[in-house]
Order: sequence, then structure tokens, then C-alpha cells
Amino acid sequence: MSSRRAALALSGLLGLGALTVMTLPAQANRASGGTAAVGAPAPSSTAAPLELRVRTVVAGLQIPWDVQAIGGGGLLVTERDKARLSVVRRGTRRTVRFPSDSVWVSGETGLMSLAVDPRFERTRRFWTCQGWQDGSDHDIRVSMWKLSGNERRARLVRHLVTGLPTTSGRHGGCRLLLDADSPALYVGTGDAADPANPRSLTSLGGKVLRVHRRTGAAMAANPYADASDPRQRLVYTYGHRNVQGLAQRPSDGAVVSVEHGPDRDDEVNELSPGADFGWNPGPGYDESVPMTDQSLPGQQTDAIWTSGYPTIATSGATWTSGSRWGPYDQALAVAALVGERLLFIRFDEALEQVDVTTPAVMQGYGRLRSVTSLANGDLLVTTSNGTDDRILRVSPRRG
Repeated sequence: MSSRRAALALSGLLGLGALTVMTLPAQANRASGGTAAVGAPAPSSTAAPLELRVRTVVAGLQIPWDVQAIGGGGLLVTERDKARLSVVRRGTRRTVRFPSDSVWVSGETGLMSLAVDPRFERTRRFWTCQGWQDGSDHDIRVSMWKLSGNERRARLVRHLVTGLPTTSGRHGGCRLLLDADSPALYVGTGDAADPANPRSLTSLGGKVLRVHRRTGAAMAANPYADASDPRQRLVYTYGHRNVQGLAQRPSDGAVVSVEHGPDRDDEVNELSPGADFGWNPGPGYDESVPMTDQSLPGQQTDAIWTSGYPTIATSGATWTSGSRWGPYDQALAVAALVGERLLFIRFDEALEQVDVTTPAVMQGYGRLRSVTSLANGDLLVTTSNGTDDRILRVSPRRG
């Protein structure tokens, strides 16, 4: 398995042509004891150009953090700073009664990720991750809800995970992903800009957690399921900075995380039980250290893709699916905030990076935050500009 810290030449990544493609060779061991070599660009991909059709589903939003389908053409949407939950149908948004006053909003934290039960039309069940306040105390927590039949009210079933750390609201995470093959719920968290969190196995910050989607209990196969500290039992991977995306490849169930680097090296990481991704900014939250610091004790796992310098602030992600995508079927679609583009990263079966494509048609919408797959293979993409944000529907054009 290669380390694939394949730093992209940003002159190519940020090009403004109709299509930008870069192909990078395989490199040294992914989980290595030393710094991985960076490969030089190889010839461009011979894949057919990726042409997209983009339509606005709904506009007039403010920092929509996530969007998920709920059947019958309906969408469930979170807005981070408004702490507003909405249903969108036929281009019209309607607010859902939801305890917004209890959501703690500060900096990068507010009402964030969503996950929707695959059997939603029967169970009405969905999950959120948000800041939460109780008097003067606040944390970030994962909660399970039921949406009323008329889609006007969300009822809290239970808080599944509490105590995700907060400071100013910086690096709040927090991305949710339902496992397709088990009752597990993955939770990607931020380190709260606290240098102690990423490497402490008894902190829930700077981690990917894996919990039962109904109870919040640690999954029995978690790497620390027998630990004495109940928080450590939830940990699946650690050494993360600020996890913004989680995605599961349909072909084999592989799960990847997407996270922000400091001024460089945004990462896509392949998750495996107990993996350490090497973020260690302590003491003093020193962000000059490597995103994957191979000088740390033990074994650190290198990224399968990295932006190089400067950061483009990669965010949400999903895998494309369906023959309409042609050679880009099973590509990882990744939104970029600072980079203001949608990347399609192709990997081979072993998750070796093949190339990266950035269609120009997606470069006119400003900051992009979340990417969601629909049943027919189309993508939903949210903008994050702060005013008149929108949900975009992105379809591949063939022929």
C-alpha cells in the first residue's frame, strides 16, 4: 500500500480551464516510519472530459452545512449559524420546529452534519451533530431525532454522544456517516484547536468515532472496545485535525475522511481501526508541524491524497456511483471552501490515487461545503458564502 502523500501542483489544481486533470504515480509505504516521498506529475489522464449540468434546487440560505434526501423528492437541510432545520420540496423551504435555542453557535460550530435512516419513510429517523448549550455549559453532541409525518416538527429521541470538546467554536468538526454494512455511525470530530486532543485517546476531539446508531454505545469491533475509559471505547481513529468529510466507497465499503490542514496539506485519509494520522500541534498549538508527523512514536498513517501548499480547505465528500459517470464512476467528489471548486479524485481498487479533475463549471459558485449522493447518482452540493447560499444539483452529461 503506498503512502500517496501526492502533493498536487496547485497551478494545475487551481487552473481555470474547462477541465484540469493531473495524474500522480504511486509512492512509498502509506503507514511508514519516515516521511513519504512526493511524486512528480505524470502525463495527464486519457479519460474522457467530465461535463456537468448544474441546477439550483433552492436559494436564499445561510451557510447550509449539510443536505440529505428524505424520499419523495424531499430534502432535509441544516444551516449552521441560524441553527435552522428545514425541509425543501419543489424548490420551497419550510422551517421545521427544532430546539434551535439549545444549539450553541460560535465560530465554526453550530448546527452541522446530518444522517438520514435508509428506511426513513418508515422510521422517520435522522441524526444531527451540533453545538449544544445547557445554561453556561456547552459541548458538541450527536443526537437522534424523529421527523413528524407532516414534516413540521423534529422530536428528540436521545443524545447519542455528548462531550465532544469545544473552545471558541474553532475546529468543531463534525461529520456523520451511516455505515452501509452494519448498525455503526461514524462521527468525524475536530480537535477544538486544543493541542492535547488529537493524541489523547480519552478525548473525543480530533477523532473518528464509531458508535451504534441507535444507542451511542461503542461498536464491539472498535479497536479500544475493552478500554476502561468509556470515551476511549468510542475511538476508531485518532490524530486528526478537523474532520469535515466522511464517505464510504460503494464498491468495497472503504471509508475515507477529509480534513483541513493549517496553511497546507488538506488530506483524504483511508480509515482503518486504531490508525494514527499524526496531527500533534502541542504544546501551544504549533501549526507549523506536519499534518502527518512521522517523527512521533509508533506508526502514523499517511494520507491517500493531499493538497500540498496552500490549503484549499477541503470539506464534504461522497463517492460517485452509476454508469452515467463513465470513467468517473467511483470517483471521490470533494467540496473545497477556500479553493471554491469541486474536485473529482480517482483512485484505483487499492485506493492508489490516479488523477484529480476540477470542472470549471463548478468554479463560479464560491465556497462549497457539502456533497451528497442521490439515488440516481446525481450530487447535491451546498455553497457556504454567508448570504444567498444555495443547494446545487450536479448531474453528469454523457454523449
